[in-house]
Amino acid sequence: MTGDAAAAWLRTVRDEPFAYLTTLGRVTGDPHEIEIWFAAADATVYFLAGGRDAADWVRNLRRDPRVTVRIDGRTVAGTARVIGADDPEDTMARDLVWRRYTSEGRDLVTWRDTALPVAVDLDGR
Repeated sequence: MTGDAAAAWLRTVRDEPFAYLTTLGRVTGDPHEIEIWFAAADATVYFLAGGRDAADWVRNLRRDPRVTVRIDGRTVAGTARVIGADDPEDTMARDLVWRRYTSEGRDLVTWRDTALPVAVDLDGR
């Protein structure tokens, strides 16, 4: 899938309520899938880890950044990266995910401000 194709696909699934992120276990190498809130921009999917570095999936992707993202029944491979606090993408990632889920009347400001932002650049980017 090219970067343009990944971006086009993400535009078609951006309103889905959840993504399914699969990482490889850092000890076993077995796939581990989680259901998680997400937002997308271009060919990148953004997530916020409320458990920060203690979250199992974050620990897994730090060991091996090769992941898959499944949304609306389609699975696409990508490369995960933790976004640093000094990276300009940090604020954008937090705001994108936060805005998607606050419309339901949830107070998620603390989560937005304290969670660890993670990006997955879909293959072809």
